[in-house]
Amino acid sequence: MLKYKRVLLKLSGESLAADNKSGIDTQRLMDYAQQIKEIANLGVQVGIVIGGGNIFRGLSGASKGFDRVKGDSMGMLATVINSLALSSALESIDAKVKVYTAIRMEPIGEFYSKAKAVKDLENKTIVIIAGGTGNSYFTTDTASALRGIEIEAEVFLKGTRVDGVYNADPEKDKSATKFDEITFDEVYKRDLKVMDLTSFTLCKENNLNVEVFDMDKKGNLKKVILGEKIGTLIKN
Repeated sequence: MLKYKRVLLKLSGESLAADNKSGIDTQRLMDYAQQIKEIANLGVQVGIVIGGGNIFRGLSGASKGFDRVKGDSMGMLATVINSLALSSALESIDAKVKVYTAIRMEPIGEFYSKAKAVKDLENKTIVIIAGGTGNSYFTTDTASALRGIEIEAEVFLKGTRVDGVYNADPEKDKSATKFDEITFDEVYKRDLKVMDLTSFTLCKENNLNVEVFDMDKKGNLKKVILGEKIGTLIKN
């Protein structure tokens, strides 16, 4: 039995680089594509947003003297590159996929429309929504929350390099413990760095649960879809 039938999957751009620190690791890309196709074959409708941190992160550019708006625009273009790469990887294994962009850039991708994206999902097409929100000062986590709400996803799946939400940084504190479930309010009170406050608030106010899990371990995405408790569920 599927726990979820329509999801918004957020992928980390930095994870796409694997051990290379930057750029795109082709093996990691194919691993992701195979996991995504696997759940699509089960009948899950999959919307995807990808970060761009493996290529350029607008906020870090601003800290080095870049104009913030231009830096964020560069970051949005980085997400388009990653989206095209994932689209190509999915097509190479015969998955149906379509890329939308938050900023007009046909023929690279079609300009995003909720109605068209939902129709594609219903027609068993994997939908990748690139370009963030199309605006500066918003992260791809916020874009993921927004698109998840718009496409009426049942959950925001945050695929990261860690296996859930901890009460402290597990890389720095060996005694850190992982939560199986936690409320949005508790995450806020504890000041846990799961995602930025804007995306967090969008999810809380629109009752969009968030599942944080380790996407880099093969088979984990399918486990989440089937309801196995391998990460952390954040809910109201």
